[in-house]
Amino acid sequence: MIIDFHTHIFPGDIRHRREKYFAGEPDFKLLYSSPKSRIVGATALIDAMDEQGVDKSVVFGFPWKNFATLQQHNDYILDSVAAYPDRLVGFCCLDPTHDKALFEAERCLEGGLSGVGELAFYGSELTEALLRRMDPLMAFCRGKCLPVLIHTNEPVGHVYPGKSPMTLKALYRLIMRFPENRLVLAHWGGGLFFYILLKKEVKNVLKNVYFDTAASPFLYDASVYSIARSIMGSEKILFGSDFPLLNPNRYFAEWEASGLSQDDICKISGQNAAALLNL
Repeated sequence: MIIDFHTHIFPGDIRHRREKYFAGEPDFKLLYSSPKSRIVGATALIDAMDEQGVDKSVVFGFPWKNFATLQQHNDYILDSVAAYPDRLVGFCCLDPTHDKALFEAERCLEGGLSGVGELAFYGSELTEALLRRMDPLMAFCRGKCLPVLIHTNEPVGHVYPGKSPMTLKALYRLIMRFPENRLVLAHWGGGLFFYILLKKEVKNVLKNVYFDTAASPFLYDASVYSIARSIMGSEKILFGSDFPLLNPNRYFAEWEASGLSQDDICKISGQNAAALLNL
């Protein structure tokens, strides 16, 4: 079974009139103001899954600041999962610092969603004050054993829309603050997994952390797979395409080129995700 752990879908009004949603949403405008930034719905995702042999996809929306828009988008995720229950697994996307973040997470879980994410902090650092505001949401997810997917990015290299001022030190603080939460760090965790090679502390701190591969063909050489496997094992790696940014077949080709064993590919492509999602 192939499970794509990182995909984005949007309701029709946002797809067809994105400019309407730019006001008061600097992060959305930053990422989607270009006509080249693709926005798709559930049907387009299912078609792509069928074409490229993906069995299930984890779907989520966007961490809107406007709560009405946030609920509109999460409602679309709920409806999409109900329409394709054998193909889609839904996550509740939100602004974790919003006063109603916990209420929205509870609402979405009761409606049938299976996790929280992608949580993103595009325009701000992960300060202590911000982490404190995340406490209720993270406690809720911890109590329900819900995975939480967090947007991360490498702190060096070229600049692109959505590359936040996040540092690995701040990300590490977040993990240390919530050590019992099951966390998925998008985009290879910005390279944090390399520090598992340190002799002290890090391996234990990251014991409940997984790393998804979203946007990997844009960011890393294909050898990142074999290097990551040698550092932390293939059990902590989750295939995520970031569709519609990239199609899954880009990743399939890199797995073959990277020297992964068939057992490693099976774990990365779906077995690890199935275990994490209790499928």
